[in-house]
Amino acid sequence: MDGYELAAQMRKEERLANIPIIMITSRTGDKHRNRALELGVNCYLGKPYNEEQLLERIERF
Repeated sequence: MDGYELAAQMRKEERLANIPIIMITSRTGDKHRNRALELGVNCYLGKPYNEEQLLERIERF
């Protein structure tokens, strides 16, 4: 199972549907970002990511 499949499964399960998802990936193209956002990912960060930015997103959610 990859991250996209995990996100899709989480959004389908009522008990997991509202848990924020922050996806960190090496795939930074618009195609991959849009797919993740369509699946319900709350934040999509490319590698290498900025630790401060990640911590801000975690705090937000």
